Amino acid sequence: MAEHRIFATPFAAVYPMYVQKAERKGRTRQEVDEIICWLTGYNRESLQQQIDNKVSFTDFFAQAPAMHPKTDLITGVVCGVRVEQVPDPLMKKIRQLDKLVDELAKGREMEKILRQ
Repeated sequence: MAEHRIFATPFAAVYPMYVQKAERKGRTRQEVDEIICWLTGYNRESLQQQIDNKVSFTDFFAQAPAMHPKTDLITGVVCGVRVEQVPDPLMKKIRQLDKLVDELAKGREMEKILRQ
């Protein structure tokens, strides 16, 4: 089975879209960064390095210091697919990130987005 093309897509190509989606709804880049850092374990500096190096989604998640232990609490539908039912581990991580950014854009409080 062929890999999905998003796996080879540079994270840096999609990151601005996450930021734009949030900013259109009155949220900030800093909030997007906070969500990404919470999910992946990157700090802001290492996140920026990943963006600058234009790593693929595959490498972005493979090099992540540590996925947050509460990722199993990220549930819901993204693009018509239930996040918790995505069978491919990498695609599941990508969908989890998409879901968190969606929640931010919909005005959800950061404490709830970060499952605190």
